[in-house]
Amino acid sequence: MVAKYKEIYICMNKLILFIIFIWTFVACTECDIDAGIKEGNSVDQKFTGKSEFRSKVPFYSFSNELEKQKKELDQNPLLKRFKNSRKEQSQDPYRPLYHYINPEGNLNDPNGLCFWQGRWHLFYQAYPPEDPRQHWGHAVSTDLIHWEDLPLAIYPNPEEKCFSGQTLVEHDRVIAAYPGINFGLIIAISSDPLLLNWEKLKMNPIDATTGQPTKRPMGDACIWKEGEYYYVLSGGKRGKGTKRKRTERLHRSKNLVDWEINFVDNFRQNDRYAMVGDDGSCPNFWPIGDRHMLLSFSHVTGGNYSLGNYDVEQQKFCITDYGQFNFGGIYEPGAVLAPSSTPDGNGNINVIFNMAYAKPTLGWDQIMTLPRKLTLISENQIAVAPAGDIESLRTNHQQIRGLKIPPNQEVILEKIQGNSMEIKVSVDVKESQSFTINVLRSPDKEEYTRITFFKNKGIRDYDRYEGWEYKKWIDAKYSLISIDNSRSSILPDVMSNPPETGPFHLPEGQALELRIFIDKSVVEVFANNRQCVAVRVYPGLQESTGVSVRSQGSESKIIALDAWQMTNIYE
Repeated sequence: MVAKYKEIYICMNKLILFIIFIWTFVACTECDIDAGIKEGNSVDQKFTGKSEFRSKVPFYSFSNELEKQKKELDQNPLLKRFKNSRKEQSQDPYRPLYHYINPEGNLNDPNGLCFWQGRWHLFYQAYPPEDPRQHWGHAVSTDLIHWEDLPLAIYPNPEEKCFSGQTLVEHDRVIAAYPGINFGLIIAISSDPLLLNWEKLKMNPIDATTGQPTKRPMGDACIWKEGEYYYVLSGGKRGKGTKRKRTERLHRSKNLVDWEINFVDNFRQNDRYAMVGDDGSCPNFWPIGDRHMLLSFSHVTGGNYSLGNYDVEQQKFCITDYGQFNFGGIYEPGAVLAPSSTPDGNGNINVIFNMAYAKPTLGWDQIMTLPRKLTLISENQIAVAPAGDIESLRTNHQQIRGLKIPPNQEVILEKIQGNSMEIKVSVDVKESQSFTINVLRSPDKEEYTRITFFKNKGIRDYDRYEGWEYKKWIDAKYSLISIDNSRSSILPDVMSNPPETGPFHLPEGQALELRIFIDKSVVEVFANNRQCVAVRVYPGLQESTGVSVRSQGSESKIIALDAWQMTNIYE
């Protein structure tokens, strides 16, 4: 009997020891997790949700005082890694010098462009090498041109991926709204000087269609506030198959946690411009002048905007005009894609886009355009000009004055050469049929990128004239600015784009004014602050740096041409 009790005693001790072991293991695991959160290695960013989508990228918490933040950034391992990556990538001959590009990995949509406490902040979809899901990358600038990398801002968890969204700046905080894949709408808050620390608000997963908890993805989102309500607009499509059209769904909340989903359907009214298959991805909705503008991206037709009137009481946007930001193919090869924008404080909108690649590159692909300032200049017309202190990059000035260009002859501008430069030119095109500037031209013209102006060759704007007076009738037609990169490279893996050809109005008697920005693998052209076209280019010859001009049909005159080499924004 004693032996039997002894056996039972031993078994109970073993069981107790086993229970203690299990309890200790679980407790230690919980301690490790808690310690990880305290040390800043968790990426749920104070969101007490699931941890199954926790990122593998190191996460760091920061102080809430600017000077302390600067010291912490000086020693930050992620920023040191970014710096080393930039140094390695700088040897790539196609990597731009003054267009922003993320420090490592691939890049996608810009997100949440905003101005906070004296600095511009650009967020973007980043794909870190150790965890290539969408995170929000982060850069900061005081002039919209010179960008400094910051650590990743928003990490996935509880969502699987952080998709595209926008920010709203309030007096004491910045609010980010975006779709969390496999979760729903995500609201994140930051209030520190450099927007380094983000806290995600607790909320139920939300389906943008039904308002019910779900894991279905929500469309890209933007956020603003009217009165006591916050509004989130999510983009998407309506319909099935080949008959789908874009639609935006509007949601509202007083506290950023409890949301009325789809409280207004068909936010976009009087839309005569949507094409079949369009969607309203990456929406940005802001006042511009005394109107409102909705910028978005269509996976069919590319970047676009709608102008109209915002009915605050009915929460409807009545569209009166429409325009595009790209005019050829989208995605590959190398066109303008999605916008991120913010008011500039003077009634205008600053916007930046990502651009697709047109050649495989090692360790990176897409880039950002130069920032653009959009200004309302009449009821349904906008001006577009470079934003930020781009002039601060100029060096090694060259100039030409009063140069006559004979008809039908290519004139090489011997002093003007480079593959990272700005050209500012004023031209009297006179009676010529077209005026062309070739850039990135090789000496024997094996490679060149052609920029051509066609005066009064576009569609007629019937609102610009009355009656049938011939001169007014002709003057009412749009002119065209076009970039053709079909001869930009001899390399077999470079994909050429259909010519980017954008319309703009050039009044009779006004000179053609072009600002041409060439930056290794991108060319952007602003025409009379009325239009901008851009393409990616990849010359295969080192000597493809020349510039030439041609006037077709009759003589033109270069009134003034100024050219500068451009410095590296990261040095």
